[in-house]
Amino acid sequence: MSDKQIATLAGGCFWCLEAVYEQMRGVEKVVSGYIAGEKPDPTYEEVCSGNSGHAEAVQISFDPAQVSYGELLSVFFTIHDPTTLNRQGNDKGTQYRSAIYYHNEDQRAEAAELMLELRKQHIFPAPLVTELVAASTFYPAESYHQHYYANHPEQGYCQFVVAPKLKKFKEHFAAKMK
Repeated sequence: MSDKQIATLAGGCFWCLEAVYEQMRGVEKVVSGYIAGEKPDPTYEEVCSGNSGHAEAVQISFDPAQVSYGELLSVFFTIHDPTTLNRQGNDKGTQYRSAIYYHNEDQRAEAAELMLELRKQHIFPAPLVTELVAASTFYPAESYHQHYYANHPEQGYCQFVVAPKLKKFKEHFAAKMK
């Protein structure tokens, strides 16, 4: 029996990543939140201002016996655009940057190797801008951000931005769904 592990990823709006990873087999919990900024315990408004330095991110608790860290990263690079600096679609600002926040040397090495392989294979039409940074303090977002898509699938942003990412996940990773 293996112990759960943590992965922390930023790829634009945290609602998108959360909706996808909540559907993935082996993922036990997904928390939307903020990481890599200066101010302790920031609010959504402070992060959205773009002045706090934080990124919107998700912290994923997963069972490595059911899903590997590499599989989580493969999904990550499939469902967001890792080639646009500080932007995902219409969401613009440093809070929407693409980043992998590693929790140990194994995660850092695995992420670095995958990113190198993606560059070598020219998988994307532009260079990767995804940051690879040691994880710092993660601050859970306000409660109304948690399970946002599951609670508000009819909301416009969810239908036009989150749902297509969820559809892409289902198309590419059907065997990994819960």
